[in-house]
Amino acid sequence: GAGAMAAALSRVPEVEIDGGGVFKYVLVRVRAAGGPGKDVVRGHGWAEYHADLFERTAEELAQQGLVCECLGGGRLSHRPEERKIHVYGYSVGFGRADHAVTTEKLKAKYPDYEITWADEGY
Repeated sequence: GAGAMAAALSRVPEVEIDGGGVFKYVLVRVRAAGGPGKDVVRGHGWAEYHADLFERTAEELAQQGLVCECLGGGRLSHRPEERKIHVYGYSVGFGRADHAVTTEKLKAKYPDYEITWADEGY
């Protein structure tokens, strides 16, 4: 029921990104059927297209009965040796994610990092 759905939603990590490098990311709204949603960040170097990231995320979460909607994309430059992440760019297919939202999510996961964002760049 709804309780199980809310529990499944609460278990979805807010941020899953590669440990370093420059790669594409998507901002995805995840919902339990008819319930509130939460926004999550997914960024990985294996993805050639933003759609690859979104489709894999949607498939994984659909197995838990959760529905996904892509809010946009961009790129992340993750430099762990400098403790820095820069959020920028956009997705041709999904448009630009709200990088300010992404930045807040990243700050929660990496509190000791310097995290910046900019709307320019592809």
